[in-house]
Amino acid sequence: MKIDFNKSDGLVPVVVQDNQTLEVLMLGYMNSEAYEKTQNEGKVTFFSRSKNRLWTKGEESGNFLTVKSIHIDCDKDTILIKALPIGPTCHTGNRSCFNTNFNQNFLFELENIITDRYENPVEGSYINKIRKKGLNKISQKVGEEAVETVIAALAETDEDFVNEASDLMFHLIFLLKEKGKTLEDIAINLEKRHK
Repeated sequence: MKIDFNKSDGLVPVVVQDNQTLEVLMLGYMNSEAYEKTQNEGKVTFFSRSKNRLWTKGEESGNFLTVKSIHIDCDKDTILIKALPIGPTCHTGNRSCFNTNFNQNFLFELENIITDRYENPVEGSYINKIRKKGLNKISQKVGEEAVETVIAALAETDEDFVNEASDLMFHLIFLLKEKGKTLEDIAINLEKRHK
């Protein structure tokens, strides 16, 4: 879809959203040259109105925004980029320039932490200890935590229930990783089943 860069003196607004959590990370502007560079290099590049030049997010900090997908709105004058942030997006050190609450998206962050433990093993970490015991042990932990969650739901406090459900979610994400699957795979499947 062709973008209409003529509506606003050659610049269009660009909303950048975290590809996993869907959190809005920042707003910037692109001209046609910045858009082309973003497409070619796979890193979000804006036209900086204050610097009056192209500016690749992260060129100084190293906190790049790796492009996962680009979407154009129905009026062809606004861009949505879903990106993988490398480090904090905001110059203040916050994840988002809007300083939004991250709690509802922590499951994705936990998935990233588990992936990091797979890629960069830490001697003595819980994940590495259990992983060395294999798929059967990881699966067994999911079963144990599921039973403990049910028991807590039926006979313990709300706090106990939340703690056990948290343990279950952690081990389920761990098992998904071991099987080469992600929370996104589950979300896609649930969406299909909902239809």
